[in-house]
Amino acid sequence: MSIYEVFMPALSSTMTEGKIVSWAKSPGDKVEKGETVVVVESDKADMDVESFYEGYLAHIIVQAGDSAPVGEAIAFIVETEAEIATAAAQAKSTAQPIASSVAATNGAFSTATAQTTTANNGSNHREGRVVASPRAKKLAKELKVELDKITTGSGPFGRIIAADIEALAGKVTTATPVVAPVARVETPVYTPAPAAKPTPTPTPAPTPVPAVPGTTTPFNTLQNAVNRSMVASLAVPVFRVGYTITTDALDKLYKQLKSKGVTMSALLAKAVAVTLQKHPLLNASYSDSGIVHHSGINIAVAVAMDDGGLITPVLQNADQTDIYSLSRNWKSLVERARAKQLQPEEYSTGTFTISNLGMFGVDTFDAILPPGTGSILAIGASCPQVVATENGMFGVKQQMQVNITCDHRIIYGAHAAAFLKDLASCIETNTQSLTM
Repeated sequence: MSIYEVFMPALSSTMTEGKIVSWAKSPGDKVEKGETVVVVESDKADMDVESFYEGYLAHIIVQAGDSAPVGEAIAFIVETEAEIATAAAQAKSTAQPIASSVAATNGAFSTATAQTTTANNGSNHREGRVVASPRAKKLAKELKVELDKITTGSGPFGRIIAADIEALAGKVTTATPVVAPVARVETPVYTPAPAAKPTPTPTPAPTPVPAVPGTTTPFNTLQNAVNRSMVASLAVPVFRVGYTITTDALDKLYKQLKSKGVTMSALLAKAVAVTLQKHPLLNASYSDSGIVHHSGINIAVAVAMDDGGLITPVLQNADQTDIYSLSRNWKSLVERARAKQLQPEEYSTGTFTISNLGMFGVDTFDAILPPGTGSILAIGASCPQVVATENGMFGVKQQMQVNITCDHRIIYGAHAAAFLKDLASCIETNTQSLTM
């Protein structure tokens, strides 16, 4: 008899514990290869866990709503229906994991780890299966790209993502580049974005539980993940530099493009990405072996979650994406983030982070540097200010305060100051570059 362990998957590089959201199968149910069996809540998203083999779900160890460490058995599956009763009895009679030598050696269950991590040799294939995001697979089919041609993807742990497919398509085919998926932009800094019809999602956003005076509310999974990141950031030596930017030209451009679905959030992300082209060090990050120079400019933007915590959806290759696609992308990312439907590469691959509290009327603030990145830009509200004009008179201009926090191990004050100066120039006098 073969009894295979179903392990708690590692859905991200920082995940140490997962929570069972729901079981798609009940004990005794038939399990098909590639079929979703359980939904697991990782640090920042809910992920479907698929079966690698056919069989029957014999016993559930960790029930829905409970948590388990990564790598711990959460259920057992068997090959035949006749083995269910025996496996269930064995599972209940012993606290020790039970598994056949085949399961222990190869693994008999397709966890989300198989989709988001690679084998020890660095390949993105696991037991003959290509490790790629759903979007990458769909894009590969549209562009007629063979996934097997990509040895290692650029996503977390070598996972193939959409950008890898586009890059390969550009080399092997003359097909027109695929425009990023349709999406929406988060509420802009100055004027609220036009209302957009929400995209239906399979899982509704959680409803915040009202705080009861005199009680202690446990942290949820996302809040625990944020807490760990904040503690880790304390070990990084950082410095901060502030700058005042006049936004009159940006406001004018925004008014021209607002009716086309573009919001200020997208324009700011684009402005940062374009400026980073001239300052690649601000897009880099620290490692024990040296400075990591990232191949793409991926702008992560902090988004507050309704049930607590925050997440940073990533605008991939923001410098190369047109402002309209960037805006649609952002809309989709925010909607799926709040529904906890983001894929790991959509929130863990940022190379530069933006935190925007200007929409709440905040004048100025400092942001905490996320682990694994070199810089984060805090953006305050744009407000009318009385300033001296070039002709010696007084006038009123819209201005905002920005503060950048940098990892001092790889970035110095002069680097940050030069970046902010060029960012101000882009926003104040070269806004047309944002529409290219």
